[in-house]
Amino acid sequence: MNRAPLRVATPHFVLYSRAGCHLSDELHGALAALPAARGVPVEVLDVDADAAARVRYGHKVPVLLFAGELVCHGRLDADEVHKALKLHRRPV
Repeated sequence: MNRAPLRVATPHFVLYSRAGCHLSDELHGALAALPAARGVPVEVLDVDADAAARVRYGHKVPVLLFAGELVCHGRLDADEVHKALKLHRRPV
């Protein structure tokens, strides 16, 4: 779970998780099943691997961010995911 951060120019999800956290697995699975989020990169980071992240998010894991902004924590909030995606959607 401890991977280097993605270097992408487009907004992406960051999921702060920890090993053995079933809520993190559930949120990740629910996000993957959400049609609006398909194709959007998800970077899964171990909250315990970064002291600052552990202090900020450790008691709220799982925590989902999009484009650096909090979307939800604990369980997936599909409405908040849709709002975040709509806010950052680029015109074609």
